[in-house]
Amino acid sequence: MTANAWLIVGLGNPGSNYEGTRHNIGAIAIDYVVSAASNRLSKHKRANAVVCETRMADTKVILAKPGSYMNESGGPVSGLMDYYDISAERLVVLHDELDIPAATNRIKFGGGDNGHNGLKSIRAAIGTGDFYRLRLGIGRPDQNQDPADFVLKKFSKAEKPEIELMVAKTSVLLEMLIKEGLAATQNTFHANGELN
Repeated sequence: MTANAWLIVGLGNPGSNYEGTRHNIGAIAIDYVVSAASNRLSKHKRANAVVCETRMADTKVILAKPGSYMNESGGPVSGLMDYYDISAERLVVLHDELDIPAATNRIKFGGGDNGHNGLKSIRAAIGTGDFYRLRLGIGRPDQNQDPADFVLKKFSKAEKPEIELMVAKTSVLLEMLIKEGLAATQNTFHANGELN
């Protein structure tokens, strides 16, 4: 049992074809958090995932990326929750979001899946939607582009600096969530999508 630990999962698709795409921003953010803490991810022996055990705000945290495709994320997430004995209330899922401004972070607890297959898979596997979601704004396609195609495109050179800044804020946001709770974190990040 891992008392009071948190599981923080970044969603994406495996393989070089998907590296750097909008749909993989959750996995990209996990890579950043792991690297910033001078850690590294390693293959989990029982779940289809790579993980890194570390600490944030004096609390044990398991950072993870499923090894499955996005629409099958539930299996690895459920496996990690069982292995580490973590409840849904201590699960944070990092994922791409079309419906908030590009390069902004939004944290919430619970809610619908909004057509996101990764969230839908997790909800089905763990039996609840009552977990934290860190929504990472990836912009919206123009009206002539299919959103399914848009999320599989890479960020443009012009977008990259703002996206990198958003990803860099992830560690600060997660530490604040663990230490100070949801309301304080939302008050800090949601005013303009920026740290105040």
